[in-house]
Amino acid sequence: MEQIKKIMSNNIILTTGTYDLIKDHIRRKKVTLKEEEILTNELKTASQVLRRVLPADIVCVNSIVTYKNHTTGQEKTVTFVGPKKSKPSKNKISILSDEGIAMVGYKTGDIIEWPAKDGDLKLEILKVEHLQKQ
Repeated sequence: MEQIKKIMSNNIILTTGTYDLIKDHIRRKKVTLKEEEILTNELKTASQVLRRVLPADIVCVNSIVTYKNHTTGQEKTVTFVGPKKSKPSKNKISILSDEGIAMVGYKTGDIIEWPAKDGDLKLEILKVEHLQKQ
């Protein structure tokens, strides 16, 4: 896998909060060396925006994402949440999970290849919706 992430969009787009969350995740050594290398490079070129101007089709915290796992052929819809609000039994998955960290900042239509801890992932983002703030 020469190019780990197939980048359909130029650079990832993150809210400042998500950017800081990922930086902290790397700093705490919660990722593999390969993931750290990819994430560090992505953060260098990432566009940081305020939540209110984040494009509607960008994967972020509090977004409902439908994606296809090309490795298993399965489609899945999950809500990406902050690490402390994760409830996998209710399809609320941490943005710092393998799938979340792979797709965060990418948009509908992007296909991402990611060297996850439990085996490489190939994920296609089919649909993104943002939850409204309560």
